[in-house]
Amino acid sequence: MNAVSLDAPYRDTDADQLCFSLDLTERPALAERVVSLGGLDVRLRLLGASHQVFAGPVGETVACLQGAVKGLPETCIRHLPGWVYDFGATTRRLVPEEFSAEVAQVLDQADDAEHSLCGVFPGSPDAVTAVVVETAEGPHGAGLVWRTWHTYPQNGQIVSTYSRLEAR
Repeated sequence: MNAVSLDAPYRDTDADQLCFSLDLTERPALAERVVSLGGLDVRLRLLGASHQVFAGPVGETVACLQGAVKGLPETCIRHLPGWVYDFGATTRRLVPEEFSAEVAQVLDQADDAEHSLCGVFPGSPDAVTAVVVETAEGPHGAGLVWRTWHTYPQNGQIVSTYSRLEAR
């Protein structure tokens, strides 16, 4: 497994504490990986409060943010000069056996991906944040797709996000 052991407390206490922003600058990162993909430098960043992805015109943050509106949008579409960005998020609550099996699948998926960053927080091997990015062809041309997972073993929640950035 290529997961990074993160040397920081697990700050997100519940999926409902997560916020979404496309307007934030870099936050302090616990781990970062830069990959060149689809003609872009993509920065995958794990925070003490979840993740940031910087790709082309997009700076996506999903994290616990002081003073921000809590909750993730089910969908968000932004039309940017030369690009379309599409975001979606779901939260599931699982019983402990299903939760651990699902986290194992997330870890395997991140490990198998060519371009990923995965961190495990101290205190539980099931406290994970993972980001996987890959190229994707769309109706308007080439683009990127990234998926993230944020796991909450204390209450069996897994937040999954799906983002697509496509050139127009």
